[in-house]
Amino acid sequence: MSDAVRVLVVDDQQLIRESIASLLEVQPGIVVLGTAADGRDAVEKTLALAPDVVLMDVRMPTMDGVEAAAILHRRAPTCRVVMLTTFDDEEYVVEALRAGATGYLLKDLPAKDLADAVRLAHAGVVQFDRAAAARLASALSRPIRSAAPDPARHSLTARELDVLRLLAGGATNREIAQRLYLSEGTVKNHISRVLTRLGLRDRTQAAIYARDNGLL
Repeated sequence: MSDAVRVLVVDDQQLIRESIASLLEVQPGIVVLGTAADGRDAVEKTLALAPDVVLMDVRMPTMDGVEAAAILHRRAPTCRVVMLTTFDDEEYVVEALRAGATGYLLKDLPAKDLADAVRLAHAGVVQFDRAAAARLASALSRPIRSAAPDPARHSLTARELDVLRLLAGGATNREIAQRLYLSEGTVKNHISRVLTRLGLRDRTQAAIYARDNGLL
């Protein structure tokens, strides 16, 4: 089955990820390469196994699904990431789309519909659950409140810009520390100041900010 769609299933709950994997394994034209327990694990296994499609949960420890999707969009651009979650919050839907996700689906899909969604994602078809599509339409219908922040206006130092670029490139705190010859504690402090000065909530927003402002 050389033309089968190769899939990686990502969910922090073992029972759920194994159940999804089992359901997909019996569907024609689909091969499950493996599973991952969080976003960081997903990035590592995607780079190692080169799946065609990653089914990614949103809320996970260590690294959430949106942050992982943003990293894979840069580092594995041919891989399609489909968010598969129980959450249809507007913020998650918008951030997933901005991170490069190919779809946003809810976990109550029948197995056949999920298999069809995997095949469509592999073909490049963007898919949104009806509830998620409504959330997205609501977000897009509102006017943009303000322009994107400017690093100079928020007085980021050269070192903070270096940290932001590496963070946006998918580096962990330890990797940033090694690259910049800093302690991990110092890196955490730099990241905290960057988030505060730019008015961002987390690493995911920082990565999207860096991309949107040409810092990569």
